[in-house]
Amino acid sequence: MLPDTLTAQQYFEGIRKGDTVLLSRAITLLESTLPAHRILANELLQLCLPYSGGSLRIGITGVPGVGKSTFIEKLGQLMVAEGKRLAVLAIDPSSRKTRGSILGDKTRMEALSQDKSVFIRPSPAGTALGGVGSATRETILVLEAAGYDYLFVETVGVGQSEVAVYGMTDIFLLLLIAGAGDELQGIKRGIMEMADIIAVNKADGDNVQRANATRMDFQRALHLFRASESGWTAAVTACSALTGEGLMEIRNMLSEYEIATRKSGYFTTKRQQQLVEWFDSGLQEQIINRFRSNPANAMVIERLRQQVVSGEQLPTPALSMLWTILSNKA
Repeated sequence: MLPDTLTAQQYFEGIRKGDTVLLSRAITLLESTLPAHRILANELLQLCLPYSGGSLRIGITGVPGVGKSTFIEKLGQLMVAEGKRLAVLAIDPSSRKTRGSILGDKTRMEALSQDKSVFIRPSPAGTALGGVGSATRETILVLEAAGYDYLFVETVGVGQSEVAVYGMTDIFLLLLIAGAGDELQGIKRGIMEMADIIAVNKADGDNVQRANATRMDFQRALHLFRASESGWTAAVTACSALTGEGLMEIRNMLSEYEIATRKSGYFTTKRQQQLVEWFDSGLQEQIINRFRSNPANAMVIERLRQQVVSGEQLPTPALSMLWTILSNKA
């Protein structure tokens, strides 16, 4: 339980001064669903808003085992060596049974987590749609107010999490495992279309040749896709988070993307689109919560749900009946 002894102003002042303890407590506040905490969180967000927007938000995805944590650690170390401050939001899958989460990214990024210019926040996905914590957008805003130059948002790599993270970051990086092109059959077209950079990881030792073959397969596959709205041509490269080979090239690609999209105006346009998506997703959540919190509505929903379970109704006609009943009530 969060202590209620701090005001929004006190949280804000601590965040601006670089107090990571208060920053962690503020993020916990953002993740809380208690009404009193939400009021305080909204006050804090308003204070942080004028100081947000100054970071480069980087979404990173890839199937489990691709080496995301090692990749983030090594790439992050390059940024820190340049004098930059880095924050990592590592979204961990939550158990659907216990709602528990492993939250092990700090142990997997041991060297990076010990650097004072780096802030790592393992965050459980919980029940949020898309496998992304519901307060992730708010956390990004607060981290920017804290002065972090780069924000990594690591997805769980399954389901709709990639789409959700794409909708809240500036650049999207898809990490793959070398395998002589076999991944082409397992990667969804939509994810490849979202990717601004595709990196084939673990290109080291005896795997270098396979990694380069995979890189070429993906390079050819990208020619089949329509041009990106950003005007940026997706880059495909091979790298090794183990040896560091190719990571500086990726670091330079990130800078090139930011420069190009800021110059074209796409960077600002995408940020504006993200705000609209944030509003729309919040609106949907608010409508559903308020709708279901009405006892009368809850009773109708439960009755129709039981009819679906018993086989009396199929879900689609049951939903149509639900809206008819509620429309008549209105």
